[in-house]
Amino acid sequence: MKDYFLWRHRVLLTGAALLLFSAHMIWTGVRQDQRAGRAVSPIMDLMRPVQVAAARLAEGASGITGDYMDLVGVQRENRRLEAQLASEQSEEARLNELEAENQHLSELLDLKQMLDYKTVAANVIGADASGLSHTLVLEGGAGDGFTPGMAVISPQGVVGRIITTSANASRVLLIDDHNSAFDALDQRTRVRGIISGVVDGGVVMKYVDRSDDVKPGDTIVTSGLDGIFPRGMLVGNVTGVEDQGSGLFFYITVDPAADFSRLEQVMIITQRINPPPDVAPKG
Repeated sequence: MKDYFLWRHRVLLTGAALLLFSAHMIWTGVRQDQRAGRAVSPIMDLMRPVQVAAARLAEGASGITGDYMDLVGVQRENRRLEAQLASEQSEEARLNELEAENQHLSELLDLKQMLDYKTVAANVIGADASGLSHTLVLEGGAGDGFTPGMAVISPQGVVGRIITTSANASRVLLIDDHNSAFDALDQRTRVRGIISGVVDGGVVMKYVDRSDDVKPGDTIVTSGLDGIFPRGMLVGNVTGVEDQGSGLFFYITVDPAADFSRLEQVMIITQRINPPPDVAPKG
C-alpha cells in the first residue's frame, strides 16, 4: 500500500525533491563559507597547474612574437644604416678625388705661370705594357698641336719628351729609358753631364770628369743646351758617385724627382726651346 502511494504520487514527490534540491543549490551558492565553497576548492586546486601552464604558454608566445618583430625591426634599421654609410663613404671618396684633382691642377697652373713658354696640360692614359721601353701615353696628339720632340714636365720635375703622335694621343719617352739623353748640370758646382736611362732601370749622369766636384745629395737640373727642356728644370738628386775601372769619368747615379708610376697629369711645352746664350756647349 505504501509502495502504491509512492508510485501514484511519484511525479509530485520527484518535483518536490528537485525543488528542494534547487533551493539548496541556490542557498549554498550564495553562502561561500559553506559546503559548496569547500566542494569547489579541490577542483580549483587540480585545475591550477593547467591554468598556470596555459597562461605562461600564452605569455611565452606573446614574448616570442614581440622578440621576432623587434628583430625584424633591428635588421631593417641595420640595412638602412649600412646603405646610408655606403652612400656617405662613396660621397667622401668622390670629394677626396675632386680635392686631389684640384690639387694636381693647381700645381700644374703654378708650373705654367712659372714658365715663360707656351704649355698645354694633358692626362696620362697609359704606359708601356711590354717593359721593353719606358714610355707613357698621353691624351692629346697631333690634333692638339703636339709634335715629336716636345718636352713633357710635371710639377715634381722633368718627365721626358714626345716621340710619336696620332690624331688624339701621344707617346712619351721617359728620362729613365736607355734611349733617352739630355744635357744637365750640378746646381751646386755647375758641373755638366748627360742624363740618360739604363737598360736595367734607373738614371745616370754620364761624361763627368773624375776631377769634377759632384757629391751624393747634389741637385741636378736641366741646362737648356739640348733645345728640349728649359734651363733650370729639376731632374733629381745624386745618389752615388763611383770610380769604375780606369776610365776618365765618374759613374753617377741620380734619383729622378718625378715618380713616373704615379703621374696623372703632365704639362707639354709646345714652344721651341732656345738654348741660353750664357752657357757654352759642353766639349
